[in-house]
Amino acid sequence: MSSDWVEFWDSKNPLYVDERHEAAHFRRIAEDIRSYAPEGGNGVMLDYGCGEALSASLVADKVGRLILCEPAPNVRGMLAGRYAGNPKIVVRKPDDIKIMAAESVDTIVMHSVAQYVSPQELDSLFRLFRKLLKPGGLFVLGDVIPRKVSALTDAMALLRFGSEEGFYWQALKGLVRTRFSNYWQLRKSLGLERYEEGEITAKLEAAGFTVQRARSNIGHNAKRMTFLAHAR
Repeated sequence: MSSDWVEFWDSKNPLYVDERHEAAHFRRIAEDIRSYAPEGGNGVMLDYGCGEALSASLVADKVGRLILCEPAPNVRGMLAGRYAGNPKIVVRKPDDIKIMAAESVDTIVMHSVAQYVSPQELDSLFRLFRKLLKPGGLFVLGDVIPRKVSALTDAMALLRFGSEEGFYWQALKGLVRTRFSNYWQLRKSLGLERYEEGEITAKLEAAGFTVQRARSNIGHNAKRMTFLAHAR
C-alpha cells in the first residue's frame, strides 16, 4: 500500500459520518468474517489490513488465535491497547507477517485492501498467503471493486446501509463532506484498483488456490465482490 494511503488511514478521516456509522460498519464486517472462522473454535485466523477492527472480539470468540495485521502505526497502537486484555488477539505489522512460519494459519481474511495496492503487490500478497496457509486452508478476499461499479453506486450502498442502521441523514451529509475531503483527492490522484471476476480468479489460481466467488460480499456493499480461495 502506498505511503499516502497508509498516512490517510493513520489519521482522523471523514469516511465514517458518526460513531453509529463506524460501529455499525465494523460490527457488520466482523459478523461476516466470523462466518469464515475455521471449524472447531481453536484455529488461527489472520485479518490482514484490519483497520480499527472495533468488533474483533466477535471474531476472536470463534477462533483460538486472531492475528490483526495493520500497516498504519497509530491504528496499530490503538488496536494493541484496545485488545490488550484479550489473550486470543495479537496485533502485528505487515513485516511480521512476512516472517511467519509456513503453513501456520487456518484462515486469512483481507477485506477492502485490494483496491489500495498495485496489481503486482496483490500478486505478492497472494503468494505470501498461500505459503502461510495450511493445506486446504481458506483465504477470503473481500470488497473487490468491479470495473463497472462507480462512486455513485458506492454512495447509494452507503445510504441504504444508513437507512438500515439509523444514520441516513448523517450519511447524506457525510457524502457531501467526503466529496471535498483529502480522501477524494487521493482517490482522484492515486485511483482505486478494480478487477473483474475472471481477473481475480486468474491471479488466485496462479498463486496456488482453487477459487469461487462468494454469494455475498463482506460488509454492506453488495455490488462489490468476495472470493473464497482454498490452498491447493
